[in-house]
Amino acid sequence: MNRSTRSTFLTGIAATGLALGLVACGAGDPAKNSGSSDANRKLRVGVTVYNMSSFITEGKEGMEANAKANGIELVWNSANNDVSTQANQVDQLINAGVDAIIVVPVQADSLAPQVAAAKAKDIPLLAVNAELNSDDLAASVQPDDVAAGAQEMEMMAKKLGGRGNIVVLQGPLGGSGEINRGKGIDKVLAKYPDIKVLAKDTANWKRDEAVNKMKNWISAFGTKIDGVVSQNDDMGLGALQALKESGHTVPIVGIDGIQDGLAAVKNGSFIGTSLQNGTVELSAGLAVAEKIVRGEKVSTEPVYVMPAITKDNVDTAVEHVVTDRSDFLAKLPKLTADNLKSGDIAYEGLPGQTKK
Repeated sequence: MNRSTRSTFLTGIAATGLALGLVACGAGDPAKNSGSSDANRKLRVGVTVYNMSSFITEGKEGMEANAKANGIELVWNSANNDVSTQANQVDQLINAGVDAIIVVPVQADSLAPQVAAAKAKDIPLLAVNAELNSDDLAASVQPDDVAAGAQEMEMMAKKLGGRGNIVVLQGPLGGSGEINRGKGIDKVLAKYPDIKVLAKDTANWKRDEAVNKMKNWISAFGTKIDGVVSQNDDMGLGALQALKESGHTVPIVGIDGIQDGLAAVKNGSFIGTSLQNGTVELSAGLAVAEKIVRGEKVSTEPVYVMPAITKDNVDTAVEHVVTDRSDFLAKLPKLTADNLKSGDIAYEGLPGQTKK
């Protein structure tokens, strides 16, 4: 159904109680962006994510908290790491006439037809948390994954004293997270010629896959493994399980700061992680989408810079992600709005974290 037909159809059935605001009028429509009543209308935003990892699950809660506070209905989808599935989901969201589409993509080099179709329908499409290689996005809300990869590798290099053998657990190959965190890791490794990479391979952000991968590496290399550099916490936790089952103990470092990852930092199983609080980041993505649809000024390329988490500040991170989560979620909409104004979308008041 094209935009004109959809508008006529909705006008005809408005008396039945269906709200006109649930269907996109188009971000490029001047009438949509200028009316005072439109500024408060309920929006409908479609979301498709690569899969329901621990990070995304926490992020979904943050997005839902922001949506509830700002009169937004979310239409949620998971692609289960399949590009074709995600393409079909975006197609369905376009056909449904949502006001905006947020994609956490499976692969960076994907969805070109869908991005073009959304633009043609004046539906803003945003990439959040992982990159899409397109010049037609309405916005891109991304973490600095290169810096995060460098940060975790520096932690490991310091722990090993600049010498030893490591294995590297990668995210889904071809995704921007895997590519950019890998760039950061390699950048630091270039400074430490005495640190050797025995093996690296993907475990697709998944804990269970990392268990099996790590068991294979333990069988191949045994006590030659001096450390595990994992591109996310879930895979690091899988490696930890495999190491425990084999009776090995080596330092592990991760990224994301999910609940179990923070617990591992607190109890010493991880030497550290980098907090990519999905609750905060995905909420920021939704906030950017809302402002674009409502015709308000907003940065379309804010960057989420992950703070390092060690034993020195892990307790506050645990409060935000776990123990005081309800209170944190209640304050999140205001925090998100304030962060958009300051430009520091990662700020959440951690010890040592200064606001821009």
